[in-house]
Amino acid sequence: MTHDLLITNARVVRPGTADPVPAAIAVDGGTITAIGPQLRPEDAREVVDARGRLAFPGAVDGHQHWGIYNPLDVDTDSESRASAQGGVTTGLTYMRTGQYYLNRGGSYAEFFPEVLKLSQDRSYVDYAFHLAPMQAGHIDELGQLVDDFGVSSFKIFMFYGSHGLHGRSADQSSFLMTPPGERYDLAHFEFVMRGVQRVRAERPELADGISLSLHCETAEIMAAYTKLVEEAGDLKGLAAYSASRPAHSEGLAITMASYLAHETGLPAINLLHLSGEKAMSAALRMAQAFPHVDFRREVTIGHLLATYDTAAGLGGKVNPPLRAESDRLALWQAVLDGHVDWVVSDHACCRDEAKFGTDRDDVFLAKSGFGGAEYLLPGLITEGRRHGLPLGRVAELLSANPAKRYGLWPRKGDLAPGFDADIVLVDPDRTWTVRAQESDSTQEYTPFEGFELTARVDEVWLRGNRILRDGAVVGTPTGRYLRRPVRD
Repeated sequence: MTHDLLITNARVVRPGTADPVPAAIAVDGGTITAIGPQLRPEDAREVVDARGRLAFPGAVDGHQHWGIYNPLDVDTDSESRASAQGGVTTGLTYMRTGQYYLNRGGSYAEFFPEVLKLSQDRSYVDYAFHLAPMQAGHIDELGQLVDDFGVSSFKIFMFYGSHGLHGRSADQSSFLMTPPGERYDLAHFEFVMRGVQRVRAERPELADGISLSLHCETAEIMAAYTKLVEEAGDLKGLAAYSASRPAHSEGLAITMASYLAHETGLPAINLLHLSGEKAMSAALRMAQAFPHVDFRREVTIGHLLATYDTAAGLGGKVNPPLRAESDRLALWQAVLDGHVDWVVSDHACCRDEAKFGTDRDDVFLAKSGFGGAEYLLPGLITEGRRHGLPLGRVAELLSANPAKRYGLWPRKGDLAPGFDADIVLVDPDRTWTVRAQESDSTQEYTPFEGFELTARVDEVWLRGNRILRDGAVVGTPTGRYLRRPVRD
C-alpha cells in the first residue's frame, strides 16, 4: 500500500491519553488512515521525519472574531495565518448583525451569504461561524440556519442591551441595528433559548451538535461601577478596567442565564471566557443547582497567561477583563480539577490605530479585544507544564472537546483513522520570546509581548496539506467552510 503522506518518528498526543506514543501517521486523501510503529517509509509518496517532536491534533479554536475591526475578507486571510502559527487548524468565529462585522442589520438569510462570500477561498485553516440572534426575526430563522447553512451554534451577549462594547454606555439601538420597538434584554434571551430548544427538539438526530453560548456580564452593574471607578480616579489602566467590570457582574449574569436555561428546558449551554474565581464559582454552583443542564465552561489563553499587572499595556483590554493573579491561579486550578471544558483564543484583531483612542493612557477610550490564536497551543503547553497539566489533557481542551460540542466530531479533534489529517508538530524544548512583529496577524502589538514560551509550533498540515513549515505559513489558502453538525 502506498500512502500520500507518512509522518515518521512522531510522539503522538491523543485526547485523554497519559503520555505521547511513538508512532508514524499515514495520510491518504486528506484523511488519517493509519497510526502505528509498523508503518514503513517506503510505503509513502512523501515522508516527513518528525524527529521525535510531539504530534497534536490541530486545535479547534472555538472562539474567534474575524472581521470585527477589519474587513472580513482581510481578516480571514491574515488572522487564519496567525491561527496556523498557533497550531489552530479550525477556527470558529462569532458573527452578528449590527455595528462592526459587516455593519448592517436585517435578516440572516440576506446577511450570512455575504459572510460566506467574503470569507471564501481566503482562509488558511478550516472555519465555521457561530451566529447571534439579535432580533426577534432571527429566532424564526434558527431552523433555516441549521438546515440550509450548516450553522449549529448560537450566541447571546448579555450586556449589549444597555452597556457599550468598550466600556461606556451608548445608543444601543443604533449599535445593535435592531428594528424599532425591539429590546435586546432578558426577555429576548429567554425567547432565544426557547427558539434554540425548539430547533433541537425538531431535529433530534442533530440535537447534540446544536448549542447556545453566552457572554455573561451584567450591564447595570458595569455601568454603575464604571462611574465609580472614573470618579475615584485612583486606579489606572487594565486594573481600572477590571474594577469597572467587576467579577460579580459575571457571576450574576451566569446565575440568570442558568435559570433561564432551566426554565426553557434548554440543556446545552456554553459559558464563555470565565475570567476568574467568582465567575468559575458561579458556574459550578449553577451546575449543581441545575444538574439536568449540560453546562460547558470556557476559558481563554489570555486569562490563563496574563493579568492586569503582567499584560504589556492597554493592548490587553478585553471583555471580560484580565483579572488579578489570584484569579489566574483559580482558573488554573479549575483546569487541573477538570472543571474547564475547552480553552480558546477569543482572537479579535484590532490594529494599533483602531485600538487606542486619542489618549493612549486612558483605558476607557481603547477598544476591547486582542488577538492571540498564534499563541494558543504553545501557550497552553508552556503554562500547562508549569502546573502539571498532562499533554493528553491539552489535546482535549484545544481539540476534542470543542469539536464534540460544536458539531465537528468525528472529523476534527483527534489523531485517529477516519479523522481529517489536521496535524501539528510541536518542538517541546524550544524556548522563544513573544514578539508581535513575528506574528502574521495585522495587529502590530500583543499583550503577551516579551512573554517566554517553552514550546514552538513547527509544522502544520490541514487535511494533509502542509500550511506551516518551520513556523512560517506556506502555500495558498485551502481552508474550507464547515457545515455543522457533520455526519458520521
